[in-house]
Amino acid sequence: RGLRKWFDSRRGRVEALRGIDLEVAEKEFCVLLGPSGCGKTTTLRSVAGLERPDAGELEIAGSIVSSPAKGIYIPTEKRDIGMVFQSYAIWPHMNVFQNVSFPLIKGRKRIAKDQIANKVRAALQLVQLDGLEDRPATDLSGGQQQRVAMARAMVTEPKILLMDEPLSNLDARLREQMRVELKKITRAAGVTTLYVTHDQAEALTLGDKVCVMHSGEIIQMAPPQEVYSKPAD
Repeated sequence: RGLRKWFDSRRGRVEALRGIDLEVAEKEFCVLLGPSGCGKTTTLRSVAGLERPDAGELEIAGSIVSSPAKGIYIPTEKRDIGMVFQSYAIWPHMNVFQNVSFPLIKGRKRIAKDQIANKVRAALQLVQLDGLEDRPATDLSGGQQQRVAMARAMVTEPKILLMDEPLSNLDARLREQMRVELKKITRAAGVTTLYVTHDQAEALTLGDKVCVMHSGEIIQMAPPQEVYSKPAD
């Protein structure tokens, strides 16, 4: 609600977010769509706690995680989120199993040792990488690395899955294939997803709801069919 974020640059203050309001329902796949510099990644990073908004409130599953006015700020590691970055950010010195199990061993949702293997296998099955547990991360293709990053983000069963242009490093054919997979995976996991992209086809294919952003504001928020057939701007 009323989310604002500004940065001070050499040319003065830059308003990255100009008081945006956004509500994402449970299990909804919401896409933030817009050109570079429109504020979509800043929005995502604010939800993740990687940016501290300057005004407005952020609430996840009924709990306020950021409110400058009330002096509330919950750090990233205490928010119930999973995040997939544009550069897969998987650890090259670990194999697939070690990468995916990391949040269960080191994160805030640590679980009993005897349950780790089952959780990891379930996450890998979801992204269709079962059987590759022992494969070194460096021996994987781009598409496989992206799936490992997704399995790692979902293994803790977070309230929200945040994705920042996760398919932009893949070639065109693989990207189309992964779009279909991504929709299947998030549906099967029943996870609420906030997804950032500048690719219109991707947004319209994946989203239950598309938020078109421009200059730090949301100029349209509607189902993909409506955004396509009745653009507000």
